[in-house]
Amino acid sequence: RAKYVAEHYLENPVCFNTVRNMLGYTGTYKGKKISVMGHGMGVPSVGIYSYELFNFYGVENILRVGSVGALSEKLHVRDIVLAQGACTNSAYAAQFGCRGAIAPIADYGLLRTAADIAEERGLRCTVGNLLSSDTFYDDDKTANAAWIKMGVLGIEMEAAALYLNAMRAGKKALTICTVSDHVITGEETTAEERQNSFREMMELALEVAVRS
Repeated sequence: RAKYVAEHYLENPVCFNTVRNMLGYTGTYKGKKISVMGHGMGVPSVGIYSYELFNFYGVENILRVGSVGALSEKLHVRDIVLAQGACTNSAYAAQFGCRGAIAPIADYGLLRTAADIAEERGLRCTVGNLLSSDTFYDDDKTANAAWIKMGVLGIEMEAAALYLNAMRAGKKALTICTVSDHVITGEETTAEERQNSFREMMELALEVAVRS
């Protein structure tokens, strides 16, 4: 997806990273310098990349774009979800030593900007809580029921770690997802569509970056 964004939206993109095939590009969008980069799959992977970007490379804002499996009947395939918060079944937060359950949340400024732009563009967009799951194939087939009961909109695998790293570093982060499949209704998109056709989500993220 980073390669797709660079080739279709950025002017004069330059590839700055090919290590582990985690492609990264820097170019300009509407006159503003922007970098796009892959983050791998799951909490550990995005945890490493976002930590290094925030703490070693001076990055202030990270906007994650990705896919989400819907848990809510209010959502349909290709709807956009802005992750206000990210529940998780990961133990990633334990390292911070909080006596209780910390709530990984998005930066409000980025969230509000994204919601405003989505409204301006007439996008089908919902703001709410997602689940960052460590398990893509869960042996417990009843696990989703509790999250559905609590109003969680969908499942992805990275937002919680990104938000926690941003909170710890005093930086800003937001996850913008497109519904790629629906756990309840069975609607789904192809792998190729998930990589290349979620253009509304990509364009929304780029517009947020420009305004931020």
